[in-house]
Amino acid sequence: MTKRKKQFFPPKPNKRAPAPAGSDDSYERPNLATINLQAGAGKAGFAVGDRVQIEGSGTYAGTIATIEKLITGVIPSAVVRTASGTTRHVRTIDLSRAHADAPAKAE
Repeated sequence: MTKRKKQFFPPKPNKRAPAPAGSDDSYERPNLATINLQAGAGKAGFAVGDRVQIEGSGTYAGTIATIEKLITGVIPSAVVRTASGTTRHVRTIDLSRAHADAPAKAE
């Protein structure tokens, strides 16, 4: 029995050239992650036990929380406990001091 020769399929030609990067026609994926280059600097002045408000976008945006642990590293972060009792890891750049009269956001 003889071995069959593999059939050759030529590559499909690219009919459309991509738009130059930065132009209005350039394609940007809706799920593309954006990187905040300022996050590495973090925010100073936080201590364990401080009441903070979570800023930025996401499920817990605007929620009042208490810092339980501060984590130093390339991107400084904190473990916070929300009013509902859940814990989250949050970058310190996404935290701000909570006002004394700010009510906790209902989850």
